[in-house]
Amino acid sequence: MEQPFEITTNTLDNFWIPFTGNRDFKKAPRFLAKGDGMYYRKEDGEKIIDASSGLFTCALGHGRMEIVDAIYETLKTLDYSSNFNVAHRGGFEVASRLSRILPEGLNRVFFGNSGSEAIESAIKIVMAYNRARGQGHKIRYVSRERAYHGVNLTGVALSGMINNRKMFASGGPDVSLLRHTHLPDHQFVKGQPETGAELAEDLQRMCDNYGAENLAAVFIEPIAGSTGTLVPPKGYLERIRAICDANDILLVFDEVITGFGRTGEAFAAQEFGVTPDIMTMAKALTNGVQPMGATAVKQEIYDTIVESAADPRVVEFFHGYTYSAHPGACAAALATLKIYEEEDVFAQSKSMRDYFLDGLFSLSDIPGVTNIRGYGMMGGIDVAAAEKPGIRGIEMTKVLWDLGLHIKFTGDCGIVAPPLVAQKQHIDEMIEKFSKAFKTI
Repeated sequence: MEQPFEITTNTLDNFWIPFTGNRDFKKAPRFLAKGDGMYYRKEDGEKIIDASSGLFTCALGHGRMEIVDAIYETLKTLDYSSNFNVAHRGGFEVASRLSRILPEGLNRVFFGNSGSEAIESAIKIVMAYNRARGQGHKIRYVSRERAYHGVNLTGVALSGMINNRKMFASGGPDVSLLRHTHLPDHQFVKGQPETGAELAEDLQRMCDNYGAENLAAVFIEPIAGSTGTLVPPKGYLERIRAICDANDILLVFDEVITGFGRTGEAFAAQEFGVTPDIMTMAKALTNGVQPMGATAVKQEIYDTIVESAADPRVVEFFHGYTYSAHPGACAAALATLKIYEEEDVFAQSKSMRDYFLDGLFSLSDIPGVTNIRGYGMMGGIDVAAAEKPGIRGIEMTKVLWDLGLHIKFTGDCGIVAPPLVAQKQHIDEMIEKFSKAFKTI
């Protein structure tokens, strides 16, 4: 007779945990057992406030039964549908709903299962578009130092975070990196820095050095999220857009983290008044309840690729995923988008962002805090390094866990991005716990 499954220490051996020191974690694992509203609960029932929205995914908080019920009702009827030469209506409905809130002109949507896949789709769309319009020689791409564009080899090639690149240095497209925008004088700056817009001229230099006719696209996170919330200087994104326009280069915004209200508008493109040609999104698209990513493009790009095939019966774009627009993911996205609209969540985010940032910057006088920056409902807190870079961040993750707070650290930077439904008392609780933890440094 088969024995019932039991959780034992041996069961920790088999799971290779991503982006984690596996040996250290398995000595003293930190398990989450439940999520409800602004809080997780540990296995012993202790509440732990979520200061990073899971992994920047759960903008509506946890335990939203409207999303769970929508998935359940959908899967009872349709558990799976391919989208290769057949389809279900859910993908069309999600794309239609998204087009209502996307920046003007971005109205064609390609689905995948993550932000990494959305970036992969974006670069293939760029390739297909340039080939379809007789510009197949455009094969060089531009990204930035300290950028993060996922973990597929294409995304790694575009990324500028050193530890993500050095083990996987070979392969991928030809990429040149602009300098990052985090200047030495950007210390404890709330909002957009006044200096640094001139760094956008790096792109013009690349046009001059490599030939603009060879540059295919520029990939940019409007706010560089995973590296530690690097906010763009005033005028920087506008200048990048202008150089792209003048030199026939596509502009791609990676809004996997900044999308769906994180800045106070639906997307950072709208907040900063700069519209890209292509945009990637994921995470809060389904409130993290189901894996889903999406790549939105301007109609002219879609039309150029689709109409390049002389016979309308043949495949125009040889790309896609088994789980593209999965029925369960579509149900989650539709339910999430409905809540954003009905509860006016983006307006909630905008109304709370000043209080949130004021709270973060109240930590500036703690000696162990070396810098703070932020915009909207996201911020980065740098803490003094220990004997090696990143060790302090791991230590603070553990200290804050014990204090009842969950946060994502990248190196020695804590990335604070609470659910957009956070109220003042939740912000106060987070700041109190941060203060206690950072005063131990």
